[in-house]
Amino acid sequence: MRPSPTLLCRLDELPDGESRGFDPLGAGQDSVFVVRRGQRLYGYRDQCPHYGDTPMAWRRHAYLDAARDHIVCAAHGALFRIADGACVRGPCLGQSLAPVRLVVEDGCVYLVQ
Repeated sequence: MRPSPTLLCRLDELPDGESRGFDPLGAGQDSVFVVRRGQRLYGYRDQCPHYGDTPMAWRRHAYLDAARDHIVCAAHGALFRIADGACVRGPCLGQSLAPVRLVVEDGCVYLVQ
């Protein structure tokens, strides 16, 4: 059985250099987030590896640090590289965010589960 794609948003709804959270399962809180860098998208589960179920954002869609060059965990201040989710500072040093598979088709961003 092939994984079914879930529509997250249109690509033009995610500005370059920004991040956005999504609730593809309808659980009432974001469970994945996407960061856009030009035409590249990076998607991760919205869980800090330090505690496992701690959401990353300090407010809705706010997953990046002030310089917008790292993903930041609001609970611990840990910093993660956008390109691969690896922790580069904080209590989970050496751990990584869990990536999710994304595809872009016809100008829309899909999560492949």
